[in-house]
Amino acid sequence: MKRVASNSDLRKIARRRVPKMFFDYVDGGAWTEATYRANADDLARIRLKQRVAVDVSRRSAKSTILGQKVSLPIGMSPTGLTGMVWPNGEIEVLKACEGAGIPYCLSTVSIASVEDVANAASAPFWFQVYMVRDRDFIEKLIRRVEAAGVNTLVLTLDLQMSGQRNKDIHNGLSSPPKPTLRNIANLATKPAWCLNMLRYRKMEFGNLYGHVSQVSSPKSLSKWTDEQFDPTLNWDDVKRLRERWKGKLVLKGILSPEDTGLAMDVGPDAIVVSNHGGRQLDGAPSTIEVLPNIVSTVAGRCEVLIDGGFTSGQDVFKGLALGADGVMMGRALLYGLGAGGRKGVAKALAMIRHELETTMGLCGVNSTAEIGPENLFHKA
Repeated sequence: MKRVASNSDLRKIARRRVPKMFFDYVDGGAWTEATYRANADDLARIRLKQRVAVDVSRRSAKSTILGQKVSLPIGMSPTGLTGMVWPNGEIEVLKACEGAGIPYCLSTVSIASVEDVANAASAPFWFQVYMVRDRDFIEKLIRRVEAAGVNTLVLTLDLQMSGQRNKDIHNGLSSPPKPTLRNIANLATKPAWCLNMLRYRKMEFGNLYGHVSQVSSPKSLSKWTDEQFDPTLNWDDVKRLRERWKGKLVLKGILSPEDTGLAMDVGPDAIVVSNHGGRQLDGAPSTIEVLPNIVSTVAGRCEVLIDGGFTSGQDVFKGLALGADGVMMGRALLYGLGAGGRKGVAKALAMIRHELETTMGLCGVNSTAEIGPENLFHKA
């Protein structure tokens, strides 16, 4: 870890240490992965405006997201199966995020349960939920989330059906994972991961297993999960959740001005401009490409967060310059997790902070509030 200089270094280490099926789950996109690549490629094309002879000795990356003071204008995106990247992975990332002073969002399809994370947390965290067919389960889950002290609910809207992820198909990723010769051979090359997992011995969806009726085994849970994608999801469902949930509500998966307008009718506290990291609709635009139009449509009625392809402090700077209030990052922190557990996540966050504050200085700004389109030569 001493020679790590960038997020791409952490990715290389994680790729060596994490079994292929779980690394590819984190690292892959849908179909041809065109949208997955576009997220990063379009960010890379944005040119920053260098400024000189400006006093930038007071630089600070501090900001505010949903009323919470943060040391960086970023939050951890909800990511499934984090506990398969590293044992107790959700809690390891939570602790790293708490140490860095940024929000952590737990996924419904996490390995650790919301109760496990609440027991480890020293402050309120966010929870991401899907609107599945089993509405009774969702109601019970929200009660558990409320009891755990969660103050912010993130509703993912772009998973009415699962996108085709070819890497997962090739790897036979399922719950439980298929014990193919290829997977067994790959596990044999990851002895440290295997030993750590054997010590922890928790490899189930903590928010689901034991909380779903008529589910008594990992196989039956997998069948239930596959049946729960709900193509009937509509804005009336979202409005009912807004009425039910008394805390802060974030709507994740907004990618068009049309859906932005409909989201504003619900009255969220924030939206996340997201294409699910390129894991759902392959061929959709990058999030940074559509961000300015969505910010214009929101017109200050709620906060605008963004995810998709953000792996560095420079990427964060570009997102803020084009109007985002904050950036959600998933893969960037999971690479750190796979590379070195909690210390790896802390390293990823430290690099992002350094990159952001360095970029701020070279662009002539001292605070994140000063960052705007005038800091760019070319917009997305």
